[in-house]
Amino acid sequence: MPSYARLPPSGIKVIIVGAGFAGLCAAIECDRKGHSVILLEKVAELKPLGDIISFASNSGHIFERWEGVVDELDPVIHHSDGLDFYDWMGNFATRQVWDVERQWGRRINGHRGEIHRVVYEHAKARGIDIRLGQHVSDYFENDSEVGVMVNGEKLTADCVLAAEGVKSPGRKIVLGFEDRPKPSGYAVYRSWFPSDELARNERTKHLVVNGDSHSGWIGEDKHFLAASIKNGKEFSWVLTHKDTADIDEDWQFPGDKEDVKKNLVGWSPVVHDIVDATPPDRLVDYKLVFRDPLPTFVSPRARIALIGDAAHPFLPTSIQGASQSMEDGVTVAITLEKAGKENVQLGIRAYEAIRYERVHRAQKTGITTREQWHKADWGQIWKDPKSLHLKRDAWLLDFDAEPHAYRVVDDVLKRLKHGTDVKTNSVSEPETKGVPTVLAQEIDQLA
Repeated sequence: MPSYARLPPSGIKVIIVGAGFAGLCAAIECDRKGHSVILLEKVAELKPLGDIISFASNSGHIFERWEGVVDELDPVIHHSDGLDFYDWMGNFATRQVWDVERQWGRRINGHRGEIHRVVYEHAKARGIDIRLGQHVSDYFENDSEVGVMVNGEKLTADCVLAAEGVKSPGRKIVLGFEDRPKPSGYAVYRSWFPSDELARNERTKHLVVNGDSHSGWIGEDKHFLAASIKNGKEFSWVLTHKDTADIDEDWQFPGDKEDVKKNLVGWSPVVHDIVDATPPDRLVDYKLVFRDPLPTFVSPRARIALIGDAAHPFLPTSIQGASQSMEDGVTVAITLEKAGKENVQLGIRAYEAIRYERVHRAQKTGITTREQWHKADWGQIWKDPKSLHLKRDAWLLDFDAEPHAYRVVDDVLKRLKHGTDVKTNSVSEPETKGVPTVLAQEIDQLA
């Protein structure tokens, strides 16, 4: 049996609802800090579903602290060193290389289900109490206890972390009302499949026969990103496009290749060949939704906290949703550790104080990247092709949540004890307004 680093028991009992990346990371990190964890997941069996997911360098440090996980992931993740940009007709524009970003940390991109399986198995190996098939119907808290109703029974703890994504029922107890999703005006078609047919096609084989590749075609109000993985053996693509369809609580549907191609009239034959090679049962139509930025991530009595997409859903163009979810888990585990069992509510509030400004600033990058591509002036781009490059800002990517949290937590806890406001509720205000001085200084230094 491998040995896992773990602090002495803290006596803090944590219930985490949702075993996605946010919930799993929070469970692992809480276990590392000595807290007792129960992780509840509604599905009875975890299956390797989904397509590509990206973890940027700011989350690579987190994976590396989990014994053996990086070694398990290496055979199944993407290994190209750059992104090739084309216009919608297929004219090559520029190549963005990840050389600077590599100095900041490990990037981990791959199939969502395969990466999730590795992280899930690590959590199980640590002995975390993971319970599948658990339907959480309600959250509750009072001055003395907090918990959930699960499968008709009451389960209590010192605090609850809601990690169920944008549909999380935990949002209601935090906000005090139902918060319905809204259409963003955009949707994505996405797929993942074996690359055999692409390897036989003269126009597409260069994307898969020489190992992993990453390419993007940019057009007016849409972009098409494609990547091969596992030494070119598997392939994924995503088309982001305008979509004004009304949505309810379900926004993922089977995709139609003919609808995809209607969005790609006049586009490169390479892009059309990729769509033609896509198995119909591997195509998903996913409506991008948003919810208004939350005024708080924490319930009225500060015993329940939202983490991950439940607190802050991201657009795919941010390439940060999964990484920020992991940072949440690292941070809340540390704030609970430093606050101690007698001050769990203070620890929950400290988590929000440390995370609030950074995560909202990161959310904005999804919109700026989309607009950078969708509103591109190609007359100007041909004069400066590098203007297509993704913005890789040091404040966002050259960041390690664990030492950062330890560096600022004592100051945050002290300010909270003295009733000082350590966050701002308005994401339209300047990035550092209302942030503790130590946090504001770090943002300024990293920007």
